[in-house]
Amino acid sequence: MDDGLLLYAWRDCVFRVPDGVQPPKAGSRFFCRHLDVRAGERVLEIGAGLGLAAVLAARAGAVVVATDIVPAAVTSVRANAALNGVDVDARVGDGYAPVRGERFDVVCSNPPQMPTPPGADRDDAQAAADNGGTDGWAVLDAIIAGAPQHLALRGRLVFTIFDFLGLKTALAKVEAAGLVPSVRARETQAFPRIGYERLAHLRLMDREATLPPGRPTTVERLMIEGRAR
Repeated sequence: MDDGLLLYAWRDCVFRVPDGVQPPKAGSRFFCRHLDVRAGERVLEIGAGLGLAAVLAARAGAVVVATDIVPAAVTSVRANAALNGVDVDARVGDGYAPVRGERFDVVCSNPPQMPTPPGADRDDAQAAADNGGTDGWAVLDAIIAGAPQHLALRGRLVFTIFDFLGLKTALAKVEAAGLVPSVRARETQAFPRIGYERLAHLRLMDREATLPPGRPTTVERLMIEGRAR
């Protein structure tokens, strides 16, 4: 039986979307639109998914390493790189584990960051892609903390957040890691559907009171940068 093949076309590229790997969403496109990489730069993407950002960075001339904890995602990155005629060094592993001892001009990630109520986490890959831990920072905290050991001189860390995670919180975390923080881009997007299922929990985690009363219709998405001193 032919179950069909899901293809995603964007920016003159075509991506295969296999079962168990999420297709690109609004956050992924926002991340890619504002990810500024230059030819010759060494780039690490953590949590690469199907390889959208990794492939686009490689097309821009960067030397790209892409990691993901999901083996099917790494297989997908390799396939999509080949499909679009670029080289991406895709590795299976959690966070920085596959690149221990290596340094990069850019470390970037659009990671799982949806606050997840206790007992609501699941083991399937699709749920894991939305699971940022109780407060949404579980994956992001590890990425921020490990960045200084993996950034080259004047390198930069780039990641996205929902504004209900807290802009002041994000900038403080980046600064505490020894990097110079800034906001690179922002965009208003439709409020995520899974957010409605977790709205009461999101309000508990919304330390900077960004969520409006009632049922939100939009959310601000932010791209944060931390520069090595």
